[in-house]
Amino acid sequence: MNAPITTGRQFRRIAAAVALVGVLVQLALTSYYLGMAHAPKPHHLPVGLIASDARATELHAELNATGTYRVTRYADADALITATKHREIYGGLDVAGTTPHLYLATAAGPAAATVLRTTFTTVLQKQTAAAVAQLQGPVPVTTVQTLTTPGTITDVVPLPADDRNGGSLGMLVQALALGGTIASLGLGRLIPRTRRSWRRGVGHVTTLIVYALASAAIVLESMSWFGVGADADHWTLYWGFSLVSLAITGSTAGLVALVGPAGAAAGFLYFTIGTVISGASIPPEFLPAWGQHLGQALPTGAGTQYVRDSLYFPDAPLGHPLLVLGLYAGLGTLAVLVTNVLPNRTDRTAELPMPGTLEPVVAAK
Repeated sequence: MNAPITTGRQFRRIAAAVALVGVLVQLALTSYYLGMAHAPKPHHLPVGLIASDARATELHAELNATGTYRVTRYADADALITATKHREIYGGLDVAGTTPHLYLATAAGPAAATVLRTTFTTVLQKQTAAAVAQLQGPVPVTTVQTLTTPGTITDVVPLPADDRNGGSLGMLVQALALGGTIASLGLGRLIPRTRRSWRRGVGHVTTLIVYALASAAIVLESMSWFGVGADADHWTLYWGFSLVSLAITGSTAGLVALVGPAGAAAGFLYFTIGTVISGASIPPEFLPAWGQHLGQALPTGAGTQYVRDSLYFPDAPLGHPLLVLGLYAGLGTLAVLVTNVLPNRTDRTAELPMPGTLEPVVAAK
């Protein structure tokens, strides 16, 4: 039981400590958020290129010089489009013909599409300036037409009309993370109050699975109200949402089982730290290297990748996000089961009846 505050000095000391903790947390989160998102710029953004040997060498050197892009050369437009649909690249530039052509995948990230458009414009301007500098004497009309014809742009995987700004993905991941965090905090309060037993372990894992399935159904239903994901495979999305939710709550519950109520803080970290670097709002390649790798290793980042590919890139492989989510969900629930099977070395907590039983509550000793 907490001791009462009896003096003004004691109150001031506790209030100062609480205020200091709040200030330090605010400072840490502000620095973290601004460090990740105040001026994101691409690092080795994967793009494609179709060009002659001489032109390819020149553009490779130009595009790779600042570390902004990682260029892969393709033989033709079909190969580049296929790679874009598999989300191997964010798009690419075709300068093999007389009219330059830019291929985009806005659904992979509006920020990346904007950068590609800017680069495309810069390349066209340099190409036109170089061609004009070589002109001498009267210029044929066809040459003028060729030089003044703007390049063409094809959005291979556009965002749907109901999600023009691409904000739905981030909101969906935030909803899953926040819901999982709240559920995890609730379990963090419940788990330590019951004695260890195999039945308690099975009950907790069952609760986690039921919550994950219900959470996925709610998210999928709410999406339908706004027309988001209307053309996607709903079963693929449903099982993906379920796995994301189970990865968050299961891993948090596993930490609670291993280290006690403090383990519930994992859910809070997934929401406050993980959503920023998940790739939902800022493409992973626009984050610092450590943020990119950490983000994709967390359930929020793997969940974002799974949901984005399920919504917009059905040809993209889902092996990596499934592996990450499966590890979080599997190891977390396994920890819950194993710690409950182990002998209970203490009998200091009250035992609550598990769902479906009629056992009375035993008062704490």
